[in-house]
Amino acid sequence: MTTHSPKEITRLLAAWGDGDESALSDLTPLVYEELHRLAHHYMSGERVGHTLQTTALVNEAYLRLIDWKNVRWQNRAHFFAVSAQLMRRILVDFARTRGYQKRGGGARPVTLDDAALVADDNGTDMVALDEALTALAELDARQSRVVELRFFGGLSVEETAEVLKISPGTVRRDWSLARAWLHRELAVNRE
Repeated sequence: MTTHSPKEITRLLAAWGDGDESALSDLTPLVYEELHRLAHHYMSGERVGHTLQTTALVNEAYLRLIDWKNVRWQNRAHFFAVSAQLMRRILVDFARTRGYQKRGGGARPVTLDDAALVADDNGTDMVALDEALTALAELDARQSRVVELRFFGGLSVEETAEVLKISPGTVRRDWSLARAWLHRELAVNRE
């Protein structure tokens, strides 16, 4: 995968946020590959035969992102964190419209393995995970946000810390506590 300078991406995001349409043209090819990687990460967690394709997810997220006018992007990590949120919403909305319930639809239980995140768990029940994250947000909004950025966004500990303006150690603790809480919550809901 080609990596582009985070400073260059941040500069283009700032210019785009200031209304420079040419910055969006320059930014698109730089971020498309990363958006596609995020979408592939999500789609690998979906059940076999899922009718929403990776490219369609990227395109839908991209269309929603370009409608955001005058956004003050903090940096590359902030952009990809927002992208991750959009993709999560798209997949959850898609799952809900297709009639997949939190205990059904042929989905397998969600695992929150640090190494693979969702890549090895085909059939992840996005609706159940979304509901659990919403419940976690009521108890601890920051822990829920850490899970969203790491699990859905694929952000590193350092990138998550940068987006949330907390220390990497705090991210690690929140990630560990949130994973344990989600494991328990998802297990209870499967019973």
